Amino acid sequence: MFFTRLPIPSESEWQADDLKKAATYFPLVGWLVGAVGAGAWWLAARVWPPAIASGISLAVTLLLTGAFHEDGLADVCDGFGGGYTKERVLAIMRDSRVGAFGAIGVVMALGLKWQAVAALPPLLTPLSLVAAHGLSRGAAVSLMATLPYVREEESKAKPMATELRGVRLLVALAFAVAPLAFLPVRLAWCLGPVVMVRFLLGRWFMYRIGGYTGDGLGAAQQVSEIVIYLSFLALLR
Repeated sequence: MFFTRLPIPSESEWQADDLKKAATYFPLVGWLVGAVGAGAWWLAARVWPPAIASGISLAVTLLLTGAFHEDGLADVCDGFGGGYTKERVLAIMRDSRVGAFGAIGVVMALGLKWQAVAALPPLLTPLSLVAAHGLSRGAAVSLMATLPYVREEESKAKPMATELRGVRLLVALAFAVAPLAFLPVRLAWCLGPVVMVRFLLGRWFMYRIGGYTGDGLGAAQQVSEIVIYLSFLALLR
């Protein structure tokens, strides 16, 4: 319900604590989004070249998620690019308008994902999509284990603000890396770049705003997904 536009029947009495508990299973939502994208790619590839199939797959996942994570990336690009203090950065990120930094960031991210997926070997593309969507969401929610949530006012992400620790963190990470077991063993080396980027983003968020926001998690997911595709391509050369 939180990460997709799927018409899922809601509970009669929804509690904010439900979203905290759900954070453990966000990588599973990545499996679902990746699987839908893989299905769209497979169908499109029966008719059109890989570049077109990649674009159609990307469009389908954007529709499925409502560009939820891309919106977070745009806000982070605008806030971190245009703000010089923590307060100003957070204020810009809360603004629903997209500025030049945000537009450029999203265009670059979509372009890299489109071209990277198009360049993957066709036999590995469907599983690569599932793995990238699951692992990137695992990398994003892992920030909740080490960084504090910084917004004091109400926001969409505030109900899920929690310290993801112990068994819940291990379960989330297990779901995140599980799809790699179905890909060639050497592709598991993508974990190195993903961990490095996750560490750098965590340090950057702490330095600029003192923790994470929902937009920061969305940006981390997008950057991690791109890093995974690029790592796959490098490892398959």
